[in-house]
Amino acid sequence: MPLLTLLLVALIQGITEFLPVSSSGHLILLPQLTGMDDQGQVIDVAVHVGTLFAVILYFWSDVRAGLIGLTRLARGKIDTQGARLALGLIVATIPVVIFGLILKLTGLDDMMRSIAVIGWTMLIFGLVLYWADQTGPTEKSSSDWGLKDALTMGFWQAISLIPGTSRSGITITAARKLGYTREDGAKLAMLMSIPTIIASGVLLGAEVAVTANAGAARDGAIAAAFAFIAALVALTLMMRLLKSVSFTPYVIYRVILGVVLLWVAYT
Repeated sequence: MPLLTLLLVALIQGITEFLPVSSSGHLILLPQLTGMDDQGQVIDVAVHVGTLFAVILYFWSDVRAGLIGLTRLARGKIDTQGARLALGLIVATIPVVIFGLILKLTGLDDMMRSIAVIGWTMLIFGLVLYWADQTGPTEKSSSDWGLKDALTMGFWQAISLIPGTSRSGITITAARKLGYTREDGAKLAMLMSIPTIIASGVLLGAEVAVTANAGAARDGAIAAAFAFIAALVALTLMMRLLKSVSFTPYVIYRVILGVVLLWVAYT
């Protein structure tokens, strides 16, 4: 695969994975709007692995606490913040795994990969994010995250399997409506991405393992490296900007892109 294609796919995935603008939607749009060949599932898995390592590195202290807590959870103990975090992440991942399997088995996941669907979801869920961000209270921090909120955010996250919705965007929307601050809501959304990306990576990886070859592996490694760098930069900038900026700039981008896509789809 041409290096330029790998670079474009990696940059799009890396930049948009953690911003509330939908990475999957942008990856679907790339070949549809440019005429480029679809990057295929091998590259999709690779760039997701790259963004996975980026979020793990950025939130390493929380990830480490969750891993230690997971060992305590395995012994039936929920007596530390790390154990509660690990349990919350497990609970929050269950809805998206179930919904993902349903879409995969019914073939609905392929049916929704259209410009019209992405246009509507970009527009609608962008406005929902604005509503939640402007009306949601700021009374909770990430340390207040319990099973009820984890399950609620998990159900919202399942909606993100509709292309254009944005996994980070919909979970941040849920967090803001539940009362979490912008920074802590984004932090919880990013942590929730770790088991979700792992689950989707395992599912897709199992499908492409039998067809992968040395060339595909090389392309995947290049794409993963580019995606890692792009995701780390984008994540760092977003978390810093949230100290002083709301989610409105992302909403404006989503609304403009949604309107343009709907115009393209229906004309």
